[in-house]
Amino acid sequence: MKFRPLHDRVVVRRITAEEKTAGGIIIPDTAKEKPMEGEIIAAGPGARNEQGTISALDVKAGDRVLFGKWSGTEVKIDGEELLIMKESDIMGIIET
Repeated sequence: MKFRPLHDRVVVRRITAEEKTAGGIIIPDTAKEKPMEGEIIAAGPGARNEQGTISALDVKAGDRVLFGKWSGTEVKIDGEELLIMKESDIMGIIET
């Protein structure tokens, strides 16, 4: 991928939702909700604080994160649908 986010923005790939419920019911595409979980593909260097120094981001490429349902801007880069959002839109890192 030839895209580098600026400031405190990150590029996120949504992790696909499950096709079945826990009870085994298959969910059709029209009834699926957008996944709120994703993997960070790229992260910017960080935002500038009031003193003018760059504050590094708490997330890095490869982190699995949870974000709001309507967070970010959907873009298509190299034929792949991705999200670009600010670090503040991310609710937390999922540790496995």
